[in-house]
Amino acid sequence: MVKKFGFIAHMPDEPGSLERAAGVIKKYEGNINRIQYDRRIDPCTVFYEVTASADNYERITDDLAAIGYLQTSLKPQSFLKFSVHLPHTAGSLSRFLNYTTESGANIGFIDFDDAGRHPDRLTVSLNLEDPAAVEQLLDRLKSRYRIEILEYDTTGKHLDDTVFYVRLAQEIRELIGESENTFLLSFLADTNHIAQELMNRGNNPRQVFDSVLLTGRTLRATTGRNFYADVQRIAVTPRVSLFCFQMPCGGNVYVLTTGEENLMIDTGYGIYHNDVMAMFSHYGLGDERRFGQLVISHADADHCGAGGFFPACALMHRGTRDIIKTNNRAYGSRSERSVLEAFYTKMINLFSQFNPSKDSTCFPEAGAESRSIFPVLGTVCLGDLELEVLEGLGGHTFGQIYLYSESEGLLFTADAVINFSSLIPERAAYNSLADFLVTSVNVDSDLAHKERRALIGLAAKTDQNLVPMEKRCRICGGHGAVSVLEQGKLAPLGEITRYSVTNP
Repeated sequence: MVKKFGFIAHMPDEPGSLERAAGVIKKYEGNINRIQYDRRIDPCTVFYEVTASADNYERITDDLAAIGYLQTSLKPQSFLKFSVHLPHTAGSLSRFLNYTTESGANIGFIDFDDAGRHPDRLTVSLNLEDPAAVEQLLDRLKSRYRIEILEYDTTGKHLDDTVFYVRLAQEIRELIGESENTFLLSFLADTNHIAQELMNRGNNPRQVFDSVLLTGRTLRATTGRNFYADVQRIAVTPRVSLFCFQMPCGGNVYVLTTGEENLMIDTGYGIYHNDVMAMFSHYGLGDERRFGQLVISHADADHCGAGGFFPACALMHRGTRDIIKTNNRAYGSRSERSVLEAFYTKMINLFSQFNPSKDSTCFPEAGAESRSIFPVLGTVCLGDLELEVLEGLGGHTFGQIYLYSESEGLLFTADAVINFSSLIPERAAYNSLADFLVTSVNVDSDLAHKERRALIGLAAKTDQNLVPMEKRCRICGGHGAVSVLEQGKLAPLGEITRYSVTNP
C-alpha cells in the first residue's frame, strides 16, 4: 500500500545534488508529489513529499542518510565571525581552510583583498553544529595565527542564510519551547509548503516566514504584564449585564452575568487564560466555577482556545466540534483541501496554546423555524434573558452560529459582522497576518457576504421595532467594539475603558 511521506534533504550546493537525490527516490519506485528548493532562501535545503510503500520509503531515507542528504535534526548552531592575519605566502589560505574543513564548519562569509586597507587580514564567518568543535577550532587557530573574534553566538540568532531553516527552527523553539526534532522538521516542512503556495501567487516567501514568526511573537508579547483589554459593560435586562472584552490579539470574550452565574460566549486564546481570569476577578466575575454555561460561536482558536480550562460543558455546533477534531478550520467547506487553511490552523493552535473544551454538547439539527435566512437551532438562557441560536451558512467557517434576542436587542454575530473601524492599529495589524497567510479568513467568501448582509438586515429590522421603546439592537461582533447601526454604518456603543495589568 502506497502512502504520501514528507522529508527534508540537506545536500551540497553543487551540480548534480538534486539529480542524485531524485535517483535514489526513483530507484525505490517513489513518486515525487512536491519538491521545493530556492537557493535564495537556503542554498542547501530541499523539501520533498513522495508517494511510496512504507518499505520503499524506509529504503529511500536510509540511502539518503547514507550519503549525508537526509536532514534528521535541527540542532542550534554556533555562529563565529573573526579576522585572522595570514602570512602573504603561497598556500596560506589553503592551509587555513584545511583547519575549518576538519572542524566541520560551514563557511558563510569570507573576505580578503591584498590591495585593500588590511592586505594581510582575512575575515571569515562560520556556522558549526558542535559547540565543542568551536573551541577546538579556536585553540588550533590561536596557536598558529593572530586572530580577533568579532562575533560569537551560540543561540542561533546570528546564523546567516546558508542555514536559514536551522535559524528559523531556533526562532520557533523560542516561541514554543524545546521540541523534538521530528515535530520541528514537520512544522518547517508545512511552513515551507505555504511559502511555496504563496510564492506561486506572487508573494515574497520571506514575508511568509516573517508573518509566521510575528504571529507567535505578538501573542507572547501581549501576555503577563503586557496583557490588556478594552472593555464595555452594558445593562441588558433588570437581571443581566453584558461584558465585552476585546483581547490584545484575536477575538472578543463576552460574559453575560446575573451577579451569581455567568454565561461566557467564546473564550479567547488559551495563552491568555491566566490573564483573562485575573481580569474577570477584577470585574467581580469570579473564577472558572462561576461559569455555568459556555457557548462557542465557531472553531477558530481565538474563539474556543481556552474552553478546556472551564469545568462547564461547552455548547457548540457539530461543525465546530468536527473542525476541532480534524485540526483544519476549512473542514466542511469548499476550501477543505487548502494547504494554507490546514497550516494556519496547526500554526495558530500551536502558538496560542490551544486548549479546547474536553466536554461539549452539540446543538440539535435545524428544524423548520428560521430567523431571516438562518435556521433556529434552539435557545440558551441566563436569568431573564433568552437567546435564540441561529445556524450560519458556513461563510467564515463551517458551524459558526449566532445568538439573537429580538426583545432585548442583542445580536452576537461572531466573525460575520465586525466593526473594523473600532479596532486599534495593533489589533488590525495582528489580524492582517491571518489575512495574508490564508489570503482570506473566510472559507467561502460568497456565503460570508450573504451572511453579513442578512445579519445587518436583521439588526436594522430589530432597530425599527425597538427605537419606539428607546432601545437599540446591540451588534456584538467577534472582534471590535459592541456597536449600533448609525445611517447604515457600525458605531461603537457607549464608553470603552482600558484594562491593563499595570493599570486595572
